[in-house]
Amino acid sequence: MIEVRRAGPGDGDVLGEIHAAAWEAAYASFFEPEFVHDAVRSRRTRWHERVAEGRPGTILLAVLDGRPLALSSFHPSPSRPGFAEIWSFYAHPDGWGSGVAAALMTETLRHVRADGFVRVHLWTLRDTPQSRRFYAKCGFTECGTTRALDFGDGNPLDQVEYERTC
Repeated sequence: MIEVRRAGPGDGDVLGEIHAAAWEAAYASFFEPEFVHDAVRSRRTRWHERVAEGRPGTILLAVLDGRPLALSSFHPSPSRPGFAEIWSFYAHPDGWGSGVAAALMTETLRHVRADGFVRVHLWTLRDTPQSRRFYAKCGFTECGTTRALDFGDGNPLDQVEYERTC
């Protein structure tokens, strides 16, 4: 059974573990090992602050058979007026292929609509075919917009933008 709920103050550890494991599995090959080590450690701890501060936006947590396995966060887009932006969307590798990410996306889009948005966008790395296939299966299409993002190691990576109607 998959349950999707809002993340709360006690969810910092599970959010951090999901983010760290998913980020490492998807992105480690793009970076030097020392940078990956530091990035994973940072992702394990940063969610405590985000949840505790009550930052603008919504953080959702998907739980499969009692185990938290995916997270999403969205907020009003700072670059596209009238759009929501999915800022984070990560599924723990243990949940890949289980349907937990698809269920989370369905609920994320429902929450986006409930917050009054009719369009949503997100960014993903150009060279991550798995995530790009997932977003396409969820009804997102490429906008044709790209940008370079420096994760902090001084070597920007290309991202592509996707959007869809909610």
